[in-house]
Amino acid sequence: MAIILQSSSSLISCNSVPSTPSCSCRRGLIRASINIPNNQKHKISLPKIQRREKSVQEQELISRFSTISTSSSPIEKQLSPSKRIDSLVIEKLYAIKEAVADRVEMHRNIGEQRSQWNNMLLTSINGITLAAATMVGIAASNGDSVLGLKMSSTLMYLAATAMLVTMNQIQPSQLAEEQRNASRLFQDLHNQIETTLSIGHPSAIDVKAAMDKVLALDKAYPLPLVGVMLEKFPSSVEPAVWWPQQRRRQLKRVSDNTENKWNGWNGKLEEEMKEIMGVLGRKDQEEYIRLGEKALKLNKFLAISGPLLTGLAAVGSALAGHSTHGSWAAMLGVVGGALATVVNTVEHGGQVGMVFEMYRSNAGFFQYMQESIESNLAETEMDRRENGEVFELKLALKLGRSLSDLRNLAASSSSCKAEHLDEFGSKLF
Repeated sequence: MAIILQSSSSLISCNSVPSTPSCSCRRGLIRASINIPNNQKHKISLPKIQRREKSVQEQELISRFSTISTSSSPIEKQLSPSKRIDSLVIEKLYAIKEAVADRVEMHRNIGEQRSQWNNMLLTSINGITLAAATMVGIAASNGDSVLGLKMSSTLMYLAATAMLVTMNQIQPSQLAEEQRNASRLFQDLHNQIETTLSIGHPSAIDVKAAMDKVLALDKAYPLPLVGVMLEKFPSSVEPAVWWPQQRRRQLKRVSDNTENKWNGWNGKLEEEMKEIMGVLGRKDQEEYIRLGEKALKLNKFLAISGPLLTGLAAVGSALAGHSTHGSWAAMLGVVGGALATVVNTVEHGGQVGMVFEMYRSNAGFFQYMQESIESNLAETEMDRRENGEVFELKLALKLGRSLSDLRNLAASSSSCKAEHLDEFGSKLF
């Protein structure tokens, strides 16, 4: 301000006194000399002002960053571990998923191989048996018994007997059905793991559950034939069990929303699930166990009859042409071989072992559905149950029913007595 005042006063003095040597006007240019008095009161230090402003800005920036850092730390602390993506858990689930995919392909290939075993062994044994019977007939029709034909037919009958005993012991058609079931169940587990990874936020409990399911399936449907093969002729029919023991589920709901307080469950839905569980146990599971017992008895009878007939035919072929019992022995050799062919065709061509395994597996499916319903109803904490609406939808789809049809089944079961209900729970099989 002092500079401006002094400059204006100099200009005024120059205009008023044109002869002053310190002021001259040339070509419109004004030159003035300014003298600033050395006064401490009017001293201005511009560099100090800039330095002060800079320091203030730095302090503001530092305080701002410190505020942000201190305010962000509580947010990080508020994040629960379940919300953080655990790369190790995801890596483990992907490893299990790859192993399950390999098992699906393995069981599918071995199932096709064992199905081919059944066809090839059936054709081979029937061919050997019919050839032996033909040789016995030729040898018996000739007046002089042909020793070579008798020996050949006897050896062929003995070979057919040994092959039949082995075939009936392993039941290739039943083995093929086991591998088909295992392939389907492993594929279902593969889809469940994919769903868990797609939804996100997997936990160590999901890894443990997937591992338990894999091990349970390996135990229920073993691949080797020696040592761990399932018993083909059990004393009683038991439903197939391919799932691990039902364990307590983890908490599903993470918010305190009052609309989701009961996790999709209510008293009416619980009563419906109890009625459906009763229908599955009384009707479906009992029916398939009864059918499985019939198939098992038929399979046992055929498995004993086939080798027994070929063995008798071998004895008849060896005694054919004998002076005392030659005719009866020849008849036994021919008829025994023919009957053995029929029995073998019914047992393995009709795949009675496969039918028994199918009935046993279906009974296990209904037992699994009952245990799933029971484990959900036994859980008192609603957050640990599977969502009621989702569970009802899954149950309806697995039984081949719509939601309204499933509710009508529960209503029919509750309105009439159990022994008077003719309807089965499942409409698929």
